[in-house]
Amino acid sequence: MKKTDLRNYAKLIAQKGVNVQKNQEVYITAQLDQPEFVKMLVEECYRSGAGKVIVDWNYQPLTKLHVRWQKEKVLSKVEEWEKARLQHKVDVLPAIIYLESEDPDGLKGVNMEKLVKSQQIKRKITKPYRDQMDNKYQWCIAAVPGADWAKKVFPNERKSVAIEKLWEAILYTSRANGDPIKNWEEHNKDLKERCDYLNSLGIETLEYKSSNGTDFKVGMIETAQFLGGCEDTLGTNVPFNANIPSEEIFITPKKGVAEGIVYASKPLSYQGQLIENFSVRFENGKAVEVKAEKNEDLLKSIIAMDENSAYLGEVALVPYDSPIRNSEILFYNTLFDENAACHLAFGEGFTNCLKDYEDLTLEQCRERGINDSLVHVDFMIGNEDLNITAITGDGKRVPIFKDGNWAF
Repeated sequence: MKKTDLRNYAKLIAQKGVNVQKNQEVYITAQLDQPEFVKMLVEECYRSGAGKVIVDWNYQPLTKLHVRWQKEKVLSKVEEWEKARLQHKVDVLPAIIYLESEDPDGLKGVNMEKLVKSQQIKRKITKPYRDQMDNKYQWCIAAVPGADWAKKVFPNERKSVAIEKLWEAILYTSRANGDPIKNWEEHNKDLKERCDYLNSLGIETLEYKSSNGTDFKVGMIETAQFLGGCEDTLGTNVPFNANIPSEEIFITPKKGVAEGIVYASKPLSYQGQLIENFSVRFENGKAVEVKAEKNEDLLKSIIAMDENSAYLGEVALVPYDSPIRNSEILFYNTLFDENAACHLAFGEGFTNCLKDYEDLTLEQCRERGINDSLVHVDFMIGNEDLNITAITGDGKRVPIFKDGNWAF
């Protein structure tokens, strides 16, 4: 891969992704797969004005060892220095970049019950810190190729070729070829225009139907709005793009208002394992039954993570005719696969989907119907014949999606 292309990608993440501000701290979380690119990204963050850049390295084999050998009490503990670090982030509001490259099967064989239980305990401790930062800082999830991930996506290629092909796919779907900054300015403009149209309709319910068996209705919060592409931080109004790539327009639905069944159109990569060929049935807004051909117990653990994890936190609209879907690549990575298909998400909702969220307390946002949970897990339900109809407050039926694509 040409260094100029990688440099442009790094610049895109620093400038359009998190939009680093002068003297701002930046945290980058990365695996050990692409250290040279991480170095390049650190430099671009400094060139963009960062005062300090901190890189936190992760490594899946170590995670497996920790889960195997640590007692559950130790694995579940959040040390005082970790709390102090979280409080520091609350105080300074850094820009945070998450670089994904994990092996989709990297935690296969791990004691998942032990891992999930420990995460439940830790998330209860760390969530109040995250709530204090919510909407106030820039963040971005992007990706770089890992060798094992690349071989999963391109199993018939030797490792070096698979990595090169995955780089090409990442750059193409991230609109990072040519002039990435200009590409994203145009892309954000298109997403905003679609959001404006949807928000003008006064949608009360979205109705989904597909030949695969999906037959589903979900209710909207009266004061909620669709968002997509560029967002602004609360108070400081710094624009940023949370996902690179992103093709979605999303909204947080009303907790407790969802009925019917949906069938997944792509595998869900969760905790280093794949959940495949699954369905979810909802009653009174809650997932009451899940079935999966592979890793059904893991899917059940997601909706049992806490008292609200079985409710929805997001409804996202993504056309079938989009760069990621058109690449005909199954990435086995939610960042990409969710942007190739309409999707839903279990768990935590987005408070900034409320029109006047800046004037509301977190408790008031919950009262209006924004779900509160320790998790936020996206799963894909869009396919080539998915039809979505909006039912407005005055009873009108407006086609939103026809045969998998925008109807407007």
